[in-house]
Amino acid sequence: MRLTRAESKAANKRALIEAAREIVGRDGSKAKLEDITELAGLTTGAVYSLFGGKNGLMAAMVDDYVGPLDLRTPETGGFGARLAEVVAEIARRYLHMSADPQAAGRMLFETRVLDLVLNDPDLRRRLNTSIRSTEVELAALLTGREHGGAAVTAQQALRLARALKALLSGLGQSVVLGAHEADEEFFVETALALITPTVLGPA
Repeated sequence: MRLTRAESKAANKRALIEAAREIVGRDGSKAKLEDITELAGLTTGAVYSLFGGKNGLMAAMVDDYVGPLDLRTPETGGFGARLAEVVAEIARRYLHMSADPQAAGRMLFETRVLDLVLNDPDLRRRLNTSIRSTEVELAALLTGREHGGAAVTAQQALRLARALKALLSGLGQSVVLGAHEADEEFFVETALALITPTVLGPA
């Protein structure tokens, strides 16, 4: 079945973004447009047509980046009603992501992305926006959960989400690097230790 023009355009955009991720993951800020288009099986003209040029493609790739804590999944049944249950499940999932053989490649890509954006204010702004959006998505999993006889507010959930991202990212890196073993109990108990009045803040 032939793709419609819109479907073909969307497929080409996705192919270029995925190719950009791979080449940037390999070459960082030295990534060449020609290498990206060759990997995507498209021309440099397609990049200018779809993104306005290399900078536009890099911006789209950064916008597409979800950061070191991607918990987007259709299976939400593992999350319980209480805040502690949700935090424990998030910690378990992140540990499994960190112990995955693909985790080293993801960490290398994250390093290359930082190399790419640190000297480009627009890309840095876009990366910050993308990272904040993942914090909001994570906070959505926490909002309304029961803790201490009350429901966690959106503001409290966002504060906890930020702390969880920072904590689990650091713990996950140590697992990827082989500095520490993938200890589920430690991941869970450390994540649960963040559920304090100081971290949550006022309701």
